Amino acid sequence: MEFDFAAVLVDWRLLARGVAWTVGLTAIATLIGMAVGVACAWARASGPAWLRWLVGSYAELIRNTPFIVQLFFIFFGLPAAGVKLTPETASIIAMVLNLGAYATEIIRAGIEATPKGQIEAAVSLALNKVQVFTRVILPPALKKVWPAMVSQIIIVMLGSAVCGQISTEELSYAANLIQSRNFRAFEAFIVATLVYLALAVGLRRLLNWAGPRFFFGR
Repeated sequence: MEFDFAAVLVDWRLLARGVAWTVGLTAIATLIGMAVGVACAWARASGPAWLRWLVGSYAELIRNTPFIVQLFFIFFGLPAAGVKLTPETASIIAMVLNLGAYATEIIRAGIEATPKGQIEAAVSLALNKVQVFTRVILPPALKKVWPAMVSQIIIVMLGSAVCGQISTEELSYAANLIQSRNFRAFEAFIVATLVYLALAVGLRRLLNWAGPRFFFGR
């Protein structure tokens, strides 16, 4: 068997477009999903009973169903209710909901590990609830769980490969399109695998660098 990677790399523009979509989807999902996770973690830890139940149900539903089923429900199921979405919008919503559910439980674990004495000290300084949460509870909580959070973000980025099933033009979609044209499936998916590996390593390093600087301090 002879390998011809040139037949794949000649379509580098298509691969670059796929990488751009993968990176873009991941960036949007990370920013919004983290915000959802923080809000829901607060609700799970300190919200009223009905809100804790609602958020808990959301987290359990998403964490115990396959991502591809969630994606297909959003893209193929919601139109039956009159909600039609583009593949890209459906992909972003699915990735945000998925990351948000996992981030909820990850961040909640960090919040619950915050010493009560630290919170009581903040209250004694006349800080309001928002200030206590954002300045005293959240930064150390994120620091404790950041490695798990980074791993989950990478899992969501790799999971974006499923979004090609609804014609989102991310990396796996590009690789599949290339191999359908030149029948070089082995080479196409080897290239895609190496690119995903590079993206995962790069994203991990970026998040490990950014976390101490922007989320929870040094």
